[in-house]
Amino acid sequence: MSLVVRGRAWKFGDDINTDYMAPGFVKNQPWELVKKAILHVHPGFTAGFRPGDVIVAGENFGCGSSREAAPANLKRLEVGCVVAESFGRIFLRNSIAIAFPVLICKGISRAFEEGEQLELDFDRSLVKNLTRGTELAGTPLPPELVRIVAAGGMMQLLKQEAAAAAR
Repeated sequence: MSLVVRGRAWKFGDDINTDYMAPGFVKNQPWELVKKAILHVHPGFTAGFRPGDVIVAGENFGCGSSREAAPANLKRLEVGCVVAESFGRIFLRNSIAIAFPVLICKGISRAFEEGEQLELDFDRSLVKNLTRGTELAGTPLPPELVRIVAAGGMMQLLKQEAAAAAR
């Protein structure tokens, strides 16, 4: 797998919960309304976000309820990746299951300002601030989780394995 993501950074603090990524007040609404509410707690995000932009966050990103729609909404919005100091456990697992790239990277909050250009080399767990010319090493995901992302998600991996077993 060779996954490299480049995009403009949007900064979020600590404890950004899944309710902000999949707000209940737009549940069952058309996508055009939902996407305007995703991460509405950040002034300017819903109006200024462009596909490929990335999220840089503090501790415990994706805490709260186990809303599977939280990472799914970010992926559908075309967020390039989320790099955070730490993740809520269920958010992390749900993200991997749908092949949405996330990486734990200590010090990331101090390494970026809003609008700076980020490059994530997912295979190497390496995060570069292209604006400043600096880089940080993230915490590598276990190989079995990288394998799920490389396959396109858990369902794709299971289909591939079933097809291989049927040969």
